[in-house]
Amino acid sequence: MRLATISSISIIFGLVFAAAESVSAAQICSGFGPQTPRDITSISGTNKRLFTLAPAATQLNLCNIHTHTNAEHKGPGFSVFAGAGTHGGYKCNDSDKLTAAELKDPSNGHGAFHGIKPGDTIEVHWVHSSCDIKPGKGLGSCLSPKCANPQLRVETQVFLVVNDKSALNFADFAYAGNVKNGLHQAKSLPSGTGTPVVFAGSTTGPKYTQAQCSPLQVTWSVRPQCAKVDVSSLYKWAKDGNVFREDHSHGVRQLVTAPELLSPIR
Repeated sequence: MRLATISSISIIFGLVFAAAESVSAAQICSGFGPQTPRDITSISGTNKRLFTLAPAATQLNLCNIHTHTNAEHKGPGFSVFAGAGTHGGYKCNDSDKLTAAELKDPSNGHGAFHGIKPGDTIEVHWVHSSCDIKPGKGLGSCLSPKCANPQLRVETQVFLVVNDKSALNFADFAYAGNVKNGLHQAKSLPSGTGTPVVFAGSTTGPKYTQAQCSPLQVTWSVRPQCAKVDVSSLYKWAKDGNVFREDHSHGVRQLVTAPELLSPIR
């Protein structure tokens, strides 16, 4: 589970890339359920594979927290195309409006959480599982020998990373052993960034494409607007150690656009 403005050049490049990434019907993986990531402003989709959406995060166990550098999804607040490949995706719309102070790296390039710096966009995934498990490293922590086919839910927030102590503190959204009503939970989830868009999809990550699909069924809850997060709080999360053993931000899966790979958003 990197600062640009929207210009005529980037728009043209984005169109060229979109054309280059298009695949024929024969190349699109078939027989799979709906895929992720997607443009959350579009509700259309023709994938006919149905599964019951997972319960709310408060009724599931948090099993993993990880980040992707640049947003995998495209949304109202993160629509600046960042390019192709593992380090492509989308940037927050205000990426080119940061001050010099916000862009200064307090670690001088040696922060404990690798793959990010002030000015970057990250997409954070709080992965939840219906299995009776403990949080841990990777999506394997969301399964168990007794629970190989869980209901999975990913709560998602896209952040603009800044050097600013008054920005959000990532520690407020971390796990730190928090258990509520017998369930592992993040200390809190972001609010104030719009009503989450909820839809059926899959796991993400750069190993998947429109030709190589993910078989897992995942309920997604994606907040539509960016928020600023203090880079020092991410460095501290990694430096102090976390049960997920996350010390770097991951690559992205490029946007899924083929209608047959998308579920209709109700």
